[in-house]
Amino acid sequence: MSKKLNEKNKNIIDFFSSYLKINNLVHLEDEDSRNSRLKGKRLGILNGSSWISIWSNYFAKKYLPGVNTISIGNDAIQFNFMKAYYDRKKCPPEENIKIFIRNARELEKLARVDAILITCSTMNRSYLKIKNAITIPVVQIDLPMMEKAVHCDGKVLIIATHRPTVESSKILLNETALRMKKNISYTGVLLEKAWEFLSKGDIIKHNEIIASAIHKKVKKEKLGCVVLAQLSMSLFTFSYPDALKEFGVPIYDSGQLGFKYMVKVLENINK
Repeated sequence: MSKKLNEKNKNIIDFFSSYLKINNLVHLEDEDSRNSRLKGKRLGILNGSSWISIWSNYFAKKYLPGVNTISIGNDAIQFNFMKAYYDRKKCPPEENIKIFIRNARELEKLARVDAILITCSTMNRSYLKIKNAITIPVVQIDLPMMEKAVHCDGKVLIIATHRPTVESSKILLNETALRMKKNISYTGVLLEKAWEFLSKGDIIKHNEIIASAIHKKVKKEKLGCVVLAQLSMSLFTFSYPDALKEFGVPIYDSGQLGFKYMVKVLENINK
């Protein structure tokens, strides 16, 4: 390495090095795993946009050591469902669901994955059609979180930062409660300012806005738990690792619960 490498260039190299430690290059060989039942398994990750893949791969590495992840993420998917929402059209659009089905088939056929995880909350409406289109297990990342929420003692607070996600999250919570034969009540908060800070790369401010909203809600009404509606919100727990102590209620996010759930799914697949 050049002795004249300046600090700016070193920071750039460090950035790309760190990125590649999370988003691995595509490879064929099995990864080392402490869990022999995960070794050699492949997980297809179906993202709603390309930028979120670093979240998916981070949590996959944390909770699924040794699992080879193969991701598909298309910014046009998010662009299209955002435009549909603000044009007051069906969200997510049917063409988005068709693309997700095609992507799922590609993951099964080309990458030979053992299971697929849908990480986009807005696109959770595609789950059943994808399930019927492929022969391997498919999981919607918010489902484990919603199952915990319907069992909590009290009102569920759903927090979203991205407006198109709100309706899909409410529908999934209601569907989960109906399937599990639970009566629930819930309220919601939309924090678009937090999304603005996320888009600028200010995750600390993003987390502070969410924390402030939770503090305000718990002072006004009795809550049983809080649900963070999007995978992008899962970094909140790094700012507030002891949610119960800080807010007085449990806070559920899909990054932790969704990928932890996939451990059981992949362990039960025989190869």
